[in-house]
Amino acid sequence: MKESTEIGLDFIIDKLTNSIENVVTGDSFATEISLLKSSDLKNVSKKKNWLFEWNYEFKQPERDVYKLTIVNNSDIIQGLVCLEVKEDHVYMHLVESSPFNKGKDKVYAGVPGNLVAFACKLSFQRGHFGNVSFVSKTQLIEHYEKSLGAIHFGGRLMIIETKSALKLINKYFKD
Repeated sequence: MKESTEIGLDFIIDKLTNSIENVVTGDSFATEISLLKSSDLKNVSKKKNWLFEWNYEFKQPERDVYKLTIVNNSDIIQGLVCLEVKEDHVYMHLVESSPFNKGKDKVYAGVPGNLVAFACKLSFQRGHFGNVSFVSKTQLIEHYEKSLGAIHFGGRLMIIETKSALKLINKYFKD
């Protein structure tokens, strides 16, 4: 069995929005999150400029990969998150915005925040009080503390607890 090493997440919370927001116009678009399907994998490969091996994540039986799309436009994936429900929390393995939602020329802001808020929501749904953990790149620990309300637990481990989880959920999910 291949040993897995945690590389540390390096997504940037560009803006906490109510959904996702067009960077040029400022228009907000309602989003939905659903499980990635095997038919989606051809569109989320390194050949299509995605950074991570989503095909590998998709095949891990203990993990689920979710896609963020705009309501009524489910063919265009805005971002992905790979989650594992643990005994007492949800663990985020990977978070990635689609290639067109990265950098200074990105189309939409708010994608990473939306995906993290979903992880918190899933944690509540599974009875884990919104608790989410992930391993951060060292240089982003302070960023996640400020933008997500995450707690630096030691090493590169970050935890989002109930209070911060509720803030994120209330920002992105109105139901």
